Amino acid sequence: MKKKLFATVPLIMLMVICFAAAVDLNGKWTGSVKLPPDSSLLALSYNFKVDSGKLTGTARMAQGDVNITDGMINGNDFSFNVPVPGGNAPHTGKLYQDSIKMHIVYKGQHLNTVLKRDK
Repeated sequence: MKKKLFATVPLIMLMVICFAAAVDLNGKWTGSVKLPPDSSLLALSYNFKVDSGKLTGTARMAQGDVNITDGMINGNDFSFNVPVPGGNAPHTGKLYQDSIKMHIVYKGQHLNTVLKRDK
């Protein structure tokens, strides 16, 4: 019984460490989103930093980098706002092993995109 316990505990710890390393939101993520009504593509770029459950970082805009606000992360789910002219653009997302699926509300439009880690 003790041999099984001693063999199982390190295996579980290794799995937890691998899972934590595999789903890391930190770093630069890029993609694009189609803007209505003509479906033109808008390039997206974010640089995320996670510290103790708080999400910070920047979003690249035409005017330059803008600090994201109200960032929160809970497991693989996260949310934040990007200040835009006339208000905020709320973002919600889910982190997967190799991508991020994100929902953005921009000037009343609901936009969906997939971001990939920029290497």
